Amino acid sequence: MVVLLLLTNPFDGKLLSSGPKEISYSSFIKAVSGGDVKEVLIRNTSSKITGMFRSGKVFTTVAPTDLRMVDRFLENGVIVKVDSGESGWGYLISALIQWFPILLLIGLMIYSSRQMQSGGKGGIGGGPLGIGKAKTKMFQPKKVNVTFNDVAGIDEAKQELEEIVDFLKSPQKFQRLGGKIPRGVLLVGDPGNGKTLLARAIAGEASVPFYSISGSDFVEVFVGVGASRVRDMFENAKKNSPCIIFIDEIDAVGRRRDNFMRGGNDEREQTLNQLLVEMDGFEENQGIIILSATNRPDILDPALLRPGRFDRRITVQYPDMSGREKILTVHVKNVPLAHDVNLKTIARGTPGFSGAELANLVNEAALLAARQNNLAVTMKDFEMAKDKVIMGAERKSMSMTDEEKKFTAYHESGHALVALLVPQCDPIHKVTIIPRGGALGMVVRLPEKDKISVSKTELMSNIMVAMGGRAAEELFFGEKNITTGASQDIKQATKIAKNMIIKWGMSEKLGFRSFYDSEGYYLEASDQISQQTSEIIDSEIKLLIDNAYREVKKIVTKNRDKLEIIATKLIERETLTGDEVKTIFEGGELPEETRQEDTMSEFKLGGLPNDSKIV
Repeated sequence: MVVLLLLTNPFDGKLLSSGPKEISYSSFIKAVSGGDVKEVLIRNTSSKITGMFRSGKVFTTVAPTDLRMVDRFLENGVIVKVDSGESGWGYLISALIQWFPILLLIGLMIYSSRQMQSGGKGGIGGGPLGIGKAKTKMFQPKKVNVTFNDVAGIDEAKQELEEIVDFLKSPQKFQRLGGKIPRGVLLVGDPGNGKTLLARAIAGEASVPFYSISGSDFVEVFVGVGASRVRDMFENAKKNSPCIIFIDEIDAVGRRRDNFMRGGNDEREQTLNQLLVEMDGFEENQGIIILSATNRPDILDPALLRPGRFDRRITVQYPDMSGREKILTVHVKNVPLAHDVNLKTIARGTPGFSGAELANLVNEAALLAARQNNLAVTMKDFEMAKDKVIMGAERKSMSMTDEEKKFTAYHESGHALVALLVPQCDPIHKVTIIPRGGALGMVVRLPEKDKISVSKTELMSNIMVAMGGRAAEELFFGEKNITTGASQDIKQATKIAKNMIIKWGMSEKLGFRSFYDSEGYYLEASDQISQQTSEIIDSEIKLLIDNAYREVKKIVTKNRDKLEIIATKLIERETLTGDEVKTIFEGGELPEETRQEDTMSEFKLGGLPNDSKIV
């Protein structure tokens, strides 16, 4: 464009490109009269005149208002050119300003049209911003440092996944007998039990590329984006097959499509449809294994769970005592332990802990030991860390009056007394009136062994233990002086009683019936339960709780003197172990309280005895 403008006006280009010499106006008029000036350029927008001598030199001058100046130029044969102030650049810029938005819009329309015709790989699918590209993270085998040796406590799940890895490494071993590699594996389990850790271990063990993505990464506001991302993910996987695709939290995209009562979602359903087609459609995806994880398998679409898509369903459960010990062994590899640490004892005292909670327990114990400048982590650190994980951190800044402390002590003593006397009740681990989390006090009970099912007697005992605190307050301070400290107890007792009636069929009037739908929602607000049945459910829950509370009041009244002794000792020491509570109840004497500093002194930094061993 610049060259074209210069060619159309060579004189202007020459004058503007040269370095003009400025002369006075009188010299300029004298040169014009003498015939030395060849041509001049007059600008309307200024009084400056640019010209050229016959010798080829360029000059410039400032002219005053002179009406006869142009006539003088013409009389002496000077070529006169006039610049209106609108150069070629001005015309070009003006044209660009006017036409650029229209040209840009036309170009975008043409580009989007071509991309949408290319099967959704562009436009909204891939587009200028790549909105339809899958947000998959690809891991090469050598870049993942987690293996099956880092997974413990879930041996059955690990064994089934090891078979998948063996199939990828040596498929001939299985194919010679007609076996086919599973297309999909669904990991099911509560949060923290190691589903994602298992997937990372497979990535570390299998000598194939590993793709990782979350179910929520597929769903967007624009309809069709999720389906495009599914296509893009499988296209990339086909280029690197055999490989593994891990979809975490697949329930975000794999919900039931027939859930008309709670509304639908076109974008999510289109994404799910595309996923179903890619996993088991007309085109086979040889060498691609889909590994997915969810903690809500009940809401997944049946078409997603059928064989041919997810051939295997592996349940990752809470570890048992042996499994917890193995998990603790994995997590304490880099933690220096004192000689008094017994991982089997810790595993026995942490029933119901998931793998993530056990890892947090080890970390909290290490942090507590570091704050005290210890060389090693002791059993006392693990006990304090367990209390922090179960009950919450101590609220040391919270000050309680003597009256509040007394009320709390009698309340917690009521819980502890009932827990000692009701049948099939988990043993007491600790009773404390030190505020932790949102509670002023707490009674912690831990089962002696892992449980699979719970009896009706044990459920009733749990309800009665929850009522022990309120019954003790009412007995010692009167009905008018009961406090709000039983709010969580009431909530817990009501929840257990409600589940006994509507979920576990433990009501004589309602019988062997369940009032939950397939997704775990109570049917109270739906048309599937009558008003009369709803009233019976409410009356049965109230009757169960009222009967339990009457029994608790009898127990507390009969053992009033023992409850008072337990409360007195609790006010004195603030924390009692389960064995100490049992000793008080049986009339025994407690030993003198040992200071924590004395029991920890040998493990202080710089104070470790020479003959001590750190395991």
